[in-house]
Amino acid sequence: MDVKVYTVNGAVAGSSSSIPDWLIKKRAAKGKGKRVSKEYVQGAIELIQGFEFPEASNKIKTTRDGHHAIATGTYKPQTRVWDLDELNLKFERHSDAENVDFIILSDDWTKIMHLQNDRTIELHTQGGFHYRTRIPRFGRSLAYHFPSCTALFSASGNEIYRLNLEQGRFLSPLVLQDDDIQGVNCIDINPAHNLLAFGVDGNGTVQFWDLRSRSSVGVLRAPTNRLLRPATRSTMPGVDDIDTLSIGITALASRSDGLSYAVGTSTGHTLLYDIRSNRHFALKDQGYGLPIRNLTWIEGGRLAGDGMVMSADKKVVKIWDRNSPSSNFVSITPANDLNHIHHVPGSGLFLTANEGIQMGTYYVPALGPAPRWAGFLENVTEEMEDSTTRTAYEDFKFVERSELKTLGLDHLIGTPALKPYMHGYFLSLHLYDTARVIANPFAYAEHREKLVKERMEKMAETRIRTKKGTGAGAGSEEVKVNKALAERIEKGLEKERKKEERKKRRGAKGGEDEEAMDVDVGADDDEAEQTPTELEKPTLLNDPRFKDLFLNPEFAVDETTREYALLHPSASDSKQKPRGKTAVEEEEEESERASSAGISEGESESEGGDSDDSSDAGELNKFDPRVRPGQKNERAHQAYTRTRQHNRQSNANINFVPLVPHTETSTSVRKTDNKTATFGQRRNAPARGSSHTTTPHAAAKGDKGGFEMSWVPSSTKDGTSRDRGSRKDRSTRKGVEVFGAGMERGGGDGDGTAVVSESERTGRKQRRKGMRSGSKNVFRQLG
Repeated sequence: MDVKVYTVNGAVAGSSSSIPDWLIKKRAAKGKGKRVSKEYVQGAIELIQGFEFPEASNKIKTTRDGHHAIATGTYKPQTRVWDLDELNLKFERHSDAENVDFIILSDDWTKIMHLQNDRTIELHTQGGFHYRTRIPRFGRSLAYHFPSCTALFSASGNEIYRLNLEQGRFLSPLVLQDDDIQGVNCIDINPAHNLLAFGVDGNGTVQFWDLRSRSSVGVLRAPTNRLLRPATRSTMPGVDDIDTLSIGITALASRSDGLSYAVGTSTGHTLLYDIRSNRHFALKDQGYGLPIRNLTWIEGGRLAGDGMVMSADKKVVKIWDRNSPSSNFVSITPANDLNHIHHVPGSGLFLTANEGIQMGTYYVPALGPAPRWAGFLENVTEEMEDSTTRTAYEDFKFVERSELKTLGLDHLIGTPALKPYMHGYFLSLHLYDTARVIANPFAYAEHREKLVKERMEKMAETRIRTKKGTGAGAGSEEVKVNKALAERIEKGLEKERKKEERKKRRGAKGGEDEEAMDVDVGADDDEAEQTPTELEKPTLLNDPRFKDLFLNPEFAVDETTREYALLHPSASDSKQKPRGKTAVEEEEEESERASSAGISEGESESEGGDSDDSSDAGELNKFDPRVRPGQKNERAHQAYTRTRQHNRQSNANINFVPLVPHTETSTSVRKTDNKTATFGQRRNAPARGSSHTTTPHAAAKGDKGGFEMSWVPSSTKDGTSRDRGSRKDRSTRKGVEVFGAGMERGGGDGDGTAVVSESERTGRKQRRKGMRSGSKNVFRQLG
């Protein structure tokens, strides 16, 4: 099982450096040094700020309320207390001697008892140092018996010293009766039955005492012959014989059930005993042959369960199951030699005191949750750790509704086969794979073909060197997808480049005319070489992080989507399809078409029913020269040529209006009241009752396209020439009023009432048939 271990204080587990910690810290404080010092400072994670000692740390423990951590260290000998709720140092106290061991008498940090290496015992309260006393021998460990308020001190002899804090005096010591007792290394008090256990140094025994009777109740002897290694045999007989070698008990830990004990030896072995038997039921070898420093029972682990044992020497910390000691659940190798390790109860956090400046803190999520004061460790390590627990959706695949429809499984919505979650559903992974194969049987073949194609392209690139683009962006050979985006980027870069060149020219010329400076850069500027700074300017085209945007088809921009239209409204409007007409618009169009049918009927008859003109006109209207100046529409030009030829042929039957003032045709028109007569014909015709004779006229065309006309004015009966419209003529006509240029009103018949035709009174109601008097084509033919 792969168990994650997170170092949240101090050097990373398993790491080591040949440079001392004090030298690394000194270089880091000055802001200089080698790479190793920078990595040590910048790469370190500090859960608790200032979790260190100037040189080394000896012991570390946490209070029973879980709000403070207390540790002793050197140099100078001192005690430091950290506030775990604030994750920083609360205070520190200095002492005269180095600490050997300490116990916390209260639930918080206010009452502490210290055992110093100069045989002194110090009592500290909230205000500071309270009392000091001494014991006869150099102490090795201490413990506190809460029911009797008695502190027990083990020393280098066979005596256990007792100090009653309620009475304020020493009691008679407990004397251990056995051979070869060099001292007592450790003391353990079981909370279930308050049985005292003493680890004896020299003969490898554990003695059990009942404080009520102040006598020994049992002795447990370690298998010395099995624990001592053959390599320890000396080659000097009689001096270092195997019989003279001793073994010591260096660590003890009792389980809360009151039956199981863990015994650590000086040879690096850990033995598990049931106090009902004198034979061990489990044996664990640390592997280094070093004395065991700490033993702890870990209960209630997440994955480990109950009955886990932690054994530690100065090189390695091993956590293993009591039922399978041959395998390790987790192993931690500190960066510095270990002096003490403390397990925070009910969690997976371990605090260590070592021979380095930084104290270590390790978090093992598999052994338990983070403490209440470090609950954020759960969130920090959750993303980094691959969960080994089986989740409810381990064998399910999350699919959206659109993908569900593509797989043909949308009919399963509402059934137990789909579990709604957020904007989609959880689908069985096996069912998902089956449906995907059915929906696209060639998915694997297409994927394999794609991979083969990509590999072949890479091989081709190694053989054929494509020419890279020299501009600000990548060359055209490099852009495979999103070419429109690449063109926009290149245009923007080109504008920026021209703008920078104009600014440089303005700064160089200084006093020249500013208007000349504002002229756009011409063709010479386009061919100007770019400076190195411009070539190095990062863009989407030359940035390797975005190369797949222009090479990978999976990153192609779909310009038909709604999201693209919202981001680029101008581009989407130009490509938008024309919408259909509504029913109201179609009805209005039909009514307009019906109303204009009568007007266009005569026009279609005059043109002989040919529809070429209308189609040609439509083509002409579609072309707007203002949109694309300088371009020539060939179709429009051909349509114009066909229309011109058609007009020349159709104008052959047109009745031209004569340009002479008096002709027989004009007189006959006036007399017959022809409706097709023009205004000029009626105006030139003589009034009724007057006698005018006209003479033939002559018309000829000149050599250069000119037009000549000549006529002879008519004469009266008496030979006197009279001008029509003269005063005499107007005076002889009764009831006629002349006004304007040849306009008259009245006259006509003798009864004084003018007879006016319907066309003369109301005007023409329909278009003229057979002539176009005002057409430009007519005058072109005359010319």
